[in-house]
Amino acid sequence: KKDDTVEEGKQGGELVGTWSAAAAAAAQERYQAYLSAYAQPERLVSGSDDFTLFLWSPTVQKQPLARLTGHQQAVNHIVFSPDGRRFASASFDKKVKIWCGKTGKFLATLTGHVGAVYQGVWSADSRLFLSASKDSTVKVWDISSPKKAKSTLPGHADEVYALDWSPNGTMAASGSKDRTIKIWRY
Repeated sequence: KKDDTVEEGKQGGELVGTWSAAAAAAAQERYQAYLSAYAQPERLVSGSDDFTLFLWSPTVQKQPLARLTGHQQAVNHIVFSPDGRRFASASFDKKVKIWCGKTGKFLATLTGHVGAVYQGVWSADSRLFLSASKDSTVKVWDISSPKKAKSTLPGHADEVYALDWSPNGTMAASGSKDRTIKIWRY
């Protein structure tokens, strides 16, 4: 029927598709079924100089889901793992804390830096985590065994402020106050 049609598209005089109200309803139903089965709720985390973090579900409610404590100094950086299952918080207290991305439950503390931790970054598969510190090092952490850093990447002469992985996950880059960028094969 013409009144059920939402949009008709024509390209070069040839009909390429018809979108009907029934098709839209069916697509919406499939989308909702997918969300119910697979999608995780959207989460947001805020960190503060009062040493706390708040976990939010911004699309659902205006109050935080949880108040997270444990850092002993200001929180510098928060980053979710690509799979959304965890997030990490870096702090001036020389530690990185790992939390459950859904509930905010504390999972682990990464200790080993001797200076403030400025930033962290997850590998694409969410198995490795890099942390950058005032102590001029980058530490590599295997999240399945977080008690000790897997390795330390020395080489900077001053504080390390920036980190990122290459798109294919085989290399990482670190940027420092020493005015150098180091490329690491991993």
